[in-house]
Amino acid sequence: MPGNDLRFAPFSPKQLAVLTWWCRTSPFRAYDSILCDGAVRSGKTMCMSLSFIAWAFHQFSGVSFAICGKTIASLRRNVVQPLLPVLRALGFTCMEKLSQHYLEISRGGRQNRFYLFGGRDESSASLIQGMTLGGVLLDEVALMPRSFVEQALARCSMEGSKFWFNCNPEHPQHWFYEEWVLRAKEKNCLYLHFTMRDNPSLSPSMLARYESLYSGAFYERFVEGKWAAAHGLVYPMFGSHLTAEPPQGCTSFYLSCDYGTVNPFSCGLWGEKGGVWYRLREYYYDSHKEGAQKTDEEYYAALCMLAGSLPVRAVIVDPSAASFLACIRRHGQYPAIPAQNEVLDGIRRVSDALREGKLRFAPCCRDTIREFGLYRWDTRAAKDLPRKEHDHAMDDIRYFVSTVLNGQEEGFYALAAARR
Repeated sequence: MPGNDLRFAPFSPKQLAVLTWWCRTSPFRAYDSILCDGAVRSGKTMCMSLSFIAWAFHQFSGVSFAICGKTIASLRRNVVQPLLPVLRALGFTCMEKLSQHYLEISRGGRQNRFYLFGGRDESSASLIQGMTLGGVLLDEVALMPRSFVEQALARCSMEGSKFWFNCNPEHPQHWFYEEWVLRAKEKNCLYLHFTMRDNPSLSPSMLARYESLYSGAFYERFVEGKWAAAHGLVYPMFGSHLTAEPPQGCTSFYLSCDYGTVNPFSCGLWGEKGGVWYRLREYYYDSHKEGAQKTDEEYYAALCMLAGSLPVRAVIVDPSAASFLACIRRHGQYPAIPAQNEVLDGIRRVSDALREGKLRFAPCCRDTIREFGLYRWDTRAAKDLPRKEHDHAMDDIRYFVSTVLNGQEEGFYALAAARR
């Protein structure tokens, strides 16, 4: 795709259906909404977002629309940035208002505004309240809370408005699967299920590569496109991530902690070299086994011994451990950051980091290695949840990946000021 020379592989039949379902000559034109689910890299997102803009200009002028993702940062990265050069090559004029989170798009004397929203949690529903929209595109809708999705749909009160959904599968008891996927016909919704083979731009070698990246429930969901329940090990891909000797010359250091007094306390020292984060050593204390509980001050002393003389940039701490956060800040040696603590999002991020080779572990991290072999999904739960056992090193690793690695990918992360 050099310069402005945009080239697409021929569209598959399902991609063509997404692009044209609203057209006057389409057999699907009477549907009120479209829902595309299935495998990753199956060509859903670009076709749907391009079709959404084309439909908006065919149907309306001078109207507001919403494009929604899990976060505005992920929405810009996954939808807006790939879409804008395509629209410009097709003759659209696009102006992005970054601070106000909207796109002003015009073509052929028509102009429409597309607001960007992040549906991160239950409080996000208030952001979209009160608007009147001609339509809404919900990218990765299964990652958004139901209250946000339903509020967004309620905003589409204009005559001729339509809903556009896409997602990768989740747990088969997920509310969106039960309310929309299983009831698509009842809701007059065009349902199209995608596999990787519905994306003609993927070569056989790339198909094989993606198929080799996943295992367990993630393989069923992301490769086969099934709404499958998680089962077995949470991280079945773990196995080739041990390093014989920790590398010399790491340039950035962090500590991550899962706090426990009755439950085990786990803390890991991380060092970065060449884009890979190494768990160099760890401290793990189980009061049940040892027969004595420790105080915040004793844990802080252990943390300092773990860090040694290394220039640790910050300590990432279990956000519920208010007293330990206060203890670290009181000493003023290290900034203390409450960790991002979304469990399922964090597990996805750790899984991605393991698959991409971004995490390695020194052999001395014995409790981490032990927990990787024991940390399993709870098959009795009505949604994706890991068992609350053998999870203390797993939690501190998740805190580190979600707060530091994910923070770097999003372009920022906050460091608390050390108190002197």
